[in-house]
Amino acid sequence: MAALNMVAVIESYNEHNKLSPMTLIRELKEADFEQWLELYQVYAEHYRVALTETGIQTTWGWLMDSSHPLQGLVAVQESALVGMAHFRAMPNPLRVQNIGFLDDLVVLPSARGGGVGQLLLDKLQRIGLQEGWGLFRWITRDNNYQARRLYDKVASKSDWNVYEMSCHIQPE
Repeated sequence: MAALNMVAVIESYNEHNKLSPMTLIRELKEADFEQWLELYQVYAEHYRVALTETGIQTTWGWLMDSSHPLQGLVAVQESALVGMAHFRAMPNPLRVQNIGFLDDLVVLPSARGGGVGQLLLDKLQRIGLQEGWGLFRWITRDNNYQARRLYDKVASKSDWNVYEMSCHIQPE
């Protein structure tokens, strides 16, 4: 697979950004840490997950490591980050190809309803097209109604159920 040329994809996309011309979608960069952390905390609070310093540093390290599969996009309005997406390639053996997997997507409450989420998803779709992924997959909580309204417009809800199995040994 060819290396992802996110700069070219993002520049191309921003030229066609008609939904919210004041919003720039770009790759996450080192200088974004403080604003990224604010967004990540909003995301974690929504899902009632307590962030730890180790978790924050590990995730940020992954995002800044060009050899790690996790990548980040941000939505910027007037030099402030108002949205972010974490994504990666995911092997799909039955399709015999990688697909895109969206791990995290969040828009600040003050910027919701203004098309930021749509712009991030549009960018991911263009990256997926460039990478030959065929599709993007993600999961969300059933009660995430505001996000699901957007997702229902841009994607098809699958009929798959998601299971999580702990990898911790249970005492007998």
